[in-house]
Amino acid sequence: MAQAQKVVLEGGVGEIVEKKSRFIASVFPVHGEEEVLGIIESMRKKYWDARHNCYAYILGENREVQRYSDDGEPGGTAGRPMLDILLAEDVTDCLVVVTRYFGGTLLGTGGLVRAYQQSTKEGLLSAKIAQKKKGIVLNLEMDYTTAGKVQYLIGNEEENVCVVDTAYTDKVVMQILVCEDFRDAFDKKLTEVTNGRVTINQGDIKVYALADKKLIFL
Repeated sequence: MAQAQKVVLEGGVGEIVEKKSRFIASVFPVHGEEEVLGIIESMRKKYWDARHNCYAYILGENREVQRYSDDGEPGGTAGRPMLDILLAEDVTDCLVVVTRYFGGTLLGTGGLVRAYQQSTKEGLLSAKIAQKKKGIVLNLEMDYTTAGKVQYLIGNEEENVCVVDTAYTDKVVMQILVCEDFRDAFDKKLTEVTNGRVTINQGDIKVYALADKKLIFL
């Protein structure tokens, strides 16, 4: 991946009220523009009586697709400010729809920008978001004594190494996922703590995220 990014694992809804106008921010994980357009249409039906349903979304590993809409608000006061928040938070494959129920008081250009950005932030806070990582699957073979040392090492590196599966027979076979950027450092530490008594077989490269220490493949 070109850069560290975050992805939405579970969507959420956040809301603010500004001078009696309600701004409801709905956040969704998305994987293509067809899906995005379908969600936007469903939100317009859900909030059919709202004055505006503005949106912003980013798609792609390199953020190739960036779109937004002010949906009738003054140009540059809604969709673009929302998109700026997504960019600042390093989120990709994410759609935010902010629904506005007009409260009767005009907010002005600056007020609208602040309201749409703050509601977008509230929506993101309500969602489950995790860092997107690229990892290398390694299959480790070792004896039982060595396995204890390896488990201790992994326990101290849980942000960079995850155990996927472990099989116990006459030896221990452990499948782990090592963050790509940590691979060289891990190999060095593994050799040091086991005196090289581990057989390493490299497997596939996976894209994943950690949520509450739980491994999720993307």
